[in-house]
Amino acid sequence: MSQTNMKIFEELESEVRSYCRSFPTVFTKAKGYKMWDEDGKEYLDFFAGAGALNYGHNDPHMKAKLVDYILNDGITHSLDMATAPKAEFLKTFNDVILKPRNLDYKVMFPGPTGTNTVESALKLARKVTGRTDIISFTNGFHGMTIGALSVTGNAFKRKGAGIPLQNTVTMPYDSFVSESLDTLEYLERFLEDGGSGVEIPAAMILETVQGEGGINAARFEWLQRVEQICKRWGILLIVDDVQAGIGRTGTFFSFEKVGIKPDIVCMSKSIGGMGLPLAITLIRPDLDIWAPGEHNGTFRGNNHAFITATASLSYWEDDKFEKDIQERSKRIYSFLERIVADYPELEGEAKGRGYMVGIASQVDGLASKVAAEAFERGLIMETSGPNDEVFKLFPPLTIDDEGLNKGFEIIEDSVKAVLGARELVTS
Repeated sequence: MSQTNMKIFEELESEVRSYCRSFPTVFTKAKGYKMWDEDGKEYLDFFAGAGALNYGHNDPHMKAKLVDYILNDGITHSLDMATAPKAEFLKTFNDVILKPRNLDYKVMFPGPTGTNTVESALKLARKVTGRTDIISFTNGFHGMTIGALSVTGNAFKRKGAGIPLQNTVTMPYDSFVSESLDTLEYLERFLEDGGSGVEIPAAMILETVQGEGGINAARFEWLQRVEQICKRWGILLIVDDVQAGIGRTGTFFSFEKVGIKPDIVCMSKSIGGMGLPLAITLIRPDLDIWAPGEHNGTFRGNNHAFITATASLSYWEDDKFEKDIQERSKRIYSFLERIVADYPELEGEAKGRGYMVGIASQVDGLASKVAAEAFERGLIMETSGPNDEVFKLFPPLTIDDEGLNKGFEIIEDSVKAVLGARELVTS
């Protein structure tokens, strides 16, 4: 580790920095599911840019397309002007993704980040319905700008707003209290009863699998009932697929196997293909009542991202990629279940769906210690949940069996090392 380089970040970068504290080294190169630091140490990447690198680092097909475009003086910045890369992305996305899934959406480019797409969705829902409130769910995470933060559950992040976060109502997510409590019966009672203090909202916003909130996967039946409730009351359903989408849970959209069709879908992170900033908001056509320029942004026309985003869709031209994800997902989840069974001292529970999984530990601070130990052994993964109680596995969807097996070995060795150190302390 180069102390000189790390001092630059300590002296010149804001205290708000976080990932460079969790992974204290200077990275210089990345390819596929591997990263290297300036000392040449190799790391397996089970973080994947928090879901922004589902296809891994520097995918050769995307990289070649982008380099060729740049060398030929292709347009970089264009606001929302018409460009060839944008046209090609729109057509390819419609032909490869939407039509085969019998989905009909208009595509909006709200700005380059996840919080941008959420802000546009909330704004449009209020415009369409004329209502003010939004129902969100416990442990949901939707972004760090004021509107998105108002529908985010994490108390630490909400406090950072510095002002009251209003016009939202938080309801319990599936199994938030216990497996036996029907959280939707509770929610619907609030809508039915004029004395509840809850107005009929403009929209409900949710993640089908909560990433930052602790890898909580809602049951399909619960999600189907949410859609039914929304239809009954004329409430728009917004699915935030920023992290759970683009194959992360096993299908391109996280809600495909559920059988629901959200009114609005928020996407970012891996929609750009290889980590270039891009976000889209998918809108049911009859809801697209924006006036021209009513919602805009300087960087919503990122042509470099259109190039790589279009190239990334080649993975989805047939069902092979999706089948590979689903097969390997079974291996990943079986590994987590075995770790939970073999190491009861973890007080662990396997959670999640697809390549969006982890182990929640009831032992305070243990998940963070496992993640830190794994980093020392050459594997990058992060924690999630309101108390960082989950160490989560987010490998690129393109990882091979060799990479998975090596990652599993490091994680198990890290668990054993942390539990062994804890036993020494308590004995």
